Amino acid sequence: MVLTDTYTLANGVQIPVIGFGTWQSADGDVAYDAVKWALAAGYRHIDTAAIYGNEASVGRAIKDAGIARDELFITTKLWNDAHSYEAAQAALAKSLTTLGLDYVDLYLIHWPNPAALRQEAPEAWEQANAATWRAMEDAYAAGQVRAIGVSNFQIHHLEALAKTQKVAPMVNQNFLNPSDAQADLVAYDKAHHILDEAYSPLGTGKLIDLPQVADLAAKYHKSVPQILIRWSLDKGFVPLPKSTHEAYIQANLDVFDFSLTPEEVATLDTLQGINGTHLNADTADF
Repeated sequence: MVLTDTYTLANGVQIPVIGFGTWQSADGDVAYDAVKWALAAGYRHIDTAAIYGNEASVGRAIKDAGIARDELFITTKLWNDAHSYEAAQAALAKSLTTLGLDYVDLYLIHWPNPAALRQEAPEAWEQANAATWRAMEDAYAAGQVRAIGVSNFQIHHLEALAKTQKVAPMVNQNFLNPSDAQADLVAYDKAHHILDEAYSPLGTGKLIDLPQVADLAAKYHKSVPQILIRWSLDKGFVPLPKSTHEAYIQANLDVFDFSLTPEEVATLDTLQGINGTHLNADTADF
């Protein structure tokens, strides 16, 4: 595996095996510089979202990089206040305008069950997702997006969506790292040809000092973050490491000259539950 490798989504679209995350990268110089450095380092997949509030800076950095549009893979996400057919259409149009793009390569429903919907009725989220997904299918058919998917969906959310979908989700972006491997969900996604993306692949910091990870870092002469990113790659996920520091942005790509053995991947899998931070999309207050 090398930096320029791609996975093939269910619809044939190619997606880079690693992406650059921009969550919590403040709009303005912070987000702009981070994306500029990421593109200069070799990233070609940039991940943002409407709620991040940085689409304008991300789009400006993309434009200023001067890289051919067809060499880039840009993802953004629909926020919780736009879970209806008309609202989803408007939200996508706004994101495209803010990004300064004619299309995005991947558009995701950010969360399956926002608190506002839960307050309406127990089944409100399912109906809202069905209407939202129909708008996304229409945007896909119209060429506004090259692929559609979801984020933070668990198995029951995916099964509910499947009742009415005409096009199946191609991606499920989730909190995935050795402490939150979500094996059942990953197996379900794989069986349904849904590619898993790993946001926050480094966890929440509690994995950094664990001896199981430190020992592998010493063995491979790598940093702990590089080991954790490599774990995602060896699991077949698309990791989305995030940083606003140029040196770390570059270092997070230095993961293609080694692989973990199946036994080492399994050892890291035993860290399940260390963080205890997996977000429950049916109870979290968004």
